[in-house]
This record gives sequence, C-alpha cells and structure tokens, in this order.
Amino acid sequence: MADANAPQPVLLHVYCRLTVAVTDPQAVTDHAVADLRAADIDWSTEEDDLDTAVAELRGDIASSLASGLDIGRMVDGIPGAEARGGLAWAESGPPRDAVWHDERSGSPATQDGPAT
Repeated sequence: MADANAPQPVLLHVYCRLTVAVTDPQAVTDHAVADLRAADIDWSTEEDDLDTAVAELRGDIASSLASGLDIGRMVDGIPGAEARGGLAWAESGPPRDAVWHDERSGSPATQDGPAT
C-alpha cells in the first residue's frame, strides 16, 4: 500500500533541439543496422521482415540516426530524476520554427523561451 504522506513526483516536460552533423553516414547506418540485427524482434509479428527493415535504414540516414537515440539517458546522473517516457525523431532540412507554449500564463512564446 502506498504511503499517503509520501511526496508526489512533479512531472516536467523537457524541450530541446539538437543539431547533429553526420560526418560518416555509413557508420551511422551500420550502427543502426547492427542494433536492429541484435534486437530481439519476432519478425513473424511485424509488417516488415528483417531485410526490408535493413533496406529502409540504409535508405534513410535520419531514421538510422533516430534509431540510436536514447532520450531516457538525458536525466542519467541527476539524483531524484527519472525518465518516464518521451519521443524523439530526426529529420533533414532546415530546423522547424519552434513555438513554445507557456503553460503558466497560457500565452504563446517564441523559440527564445516563454513570453513574459
């Protein structure tokens, strides 16, 4: 039974943009393919088969990079913090315009941070 007096966790959302220079696309893709081959996947339950999935990774550097991201590690080493889930992807081209939402005031904000 949970202790009613125990402090409840505070849930926070971390937003960031990371620009990555891929200096060796082949190394990134090879890493993604190796991870895929090593994964414990029951291919009989998947839409694709291993060869198709490998071909997709080899044809899309952004997907190859994204497959190696581990956003849960962002809070590793921070005492009292644990990742509860998240979403990450990679895409090519210019960065998207970021529009942040300041939940405290309900007003829109720029990519420089919340509106004041």
